[in-house]
Amino acid sequence: MMDLKTLSLVGGVLVLLGAAAAVVHVLKRRTDSGIDPAIVETFRLRLRAWALLFAVLAATFVIGSAATVVLFWAISFWALREFITLTPTRPGDHRALFWVFFLCTPLQFFLVGMRWYGLYSILIPVYAFLLIPARIAIAGDAKRFLERTAKIQCGLLICVYCLSYAPALMTLRLPGRPAEASTAADIGDGVMLGAQAPGRVSRSAAAAAADPGQNARLLFFFVFIVQLSDAFQYAWSHLPVRHVIAPAISPTRTWEGVLGGAATAALVGGALWWATPFPVWMAALMSLVIAVMGFAGSMTMSAIKRDRGVRDYGTLVAGHGGVLDRIDSICFAAPVFFHCTRFYLNMAESINPLA
Repeated sequence: MMDLKTLSLVGGVLVLLGAAAAVVHVLKRRTDSGIDPAIVETFRLRLRAWALLFAVLAATFVIGSAATVVLFWAISFWALREFITLTPTRPGDHRALFWVFFLCTPLQFFLVGMRWYGLYSILIPVYAFLLIPARIAIAGDAKRFLERTAKIQCGLLICVYCLSYAPALMTLRLPGRPAEASTAADIGDGVMLGAQAPGRVSRSAAAAAADPGQNARLLFFFVFIVQLSDAFQYAWSHLPVRHVIAPAISPTRTWEGVLGGAATAALVGGALWWATPFPVWMAALMSLVIAVMGFAGSMTMSAIKRDRGVRDYGTLVAGHGGVLDRIDSICFAAPVFFHCTRFYLNMAESINPLA
């Protein structure tokens, strides 16, 4: 899966992170740089977390797509744990939480790995959302029933359902992907992008050379743009002229940061069009969508933390909060990017079915 293009993308990002870490190290040692040491330390911690994330993600690419799905399942499981433990639960919730953690969560990622779009797209928002209140009601505890149910449903939706669309990018049928890469599940669900009747193969799929790394590049591109947008939103937010969006929610989030970070992400995304199935303009537009949705995720999860009176969701990431603090942007951007990509490719196939 790690072909030359994928190696170039992954290696380039890791080299960029290494260079950024070296610059931060120099700035940290110089006291006359004129830069706030707190900002430098924040970037240092973020770089360390990003380097770990990208290195592990790259390692799963080498092992295979199943390892990538397992990685995101583990991240999802821990993020959901952080979300649920943020507020107290009652004994009547424990049985429902058991099904959430040990049935719904692994089943969602299993379906993603099996490419059953028709099932994983509705498992949680339909079946799990009905199971949770029913199971809590059967427990016979009506105190704060609506609040307790909504909290579990919200955590399951954000930490599991939304995040599962990141590894689901590995299952999309991209232009040039050989027909045999499509499984019976792709065809059987009736709605998976690229599903074709047995024996019918588009000319692009038949003529193009196999490119097993293109889905990995798309996923890596997505994660990189999300993290890059976060970094530049933080950097642009420290301009001399600052207009804070919601001081009570996030005093560091400014309109200058959002606009500057989104514009930077769009420019970088357009430059990385070769790592995606998009032309330059669409890669830039998709990067803009990723940046906006990442911002929405950060603000939403910050509002939840303010409501609960905590600074971070956890302490797993040394010096920089929990897992959910690091993936909140990914959770919101993943399903939107997945479906925008799926829609774009479906439209391209409809306009030029023989390409």
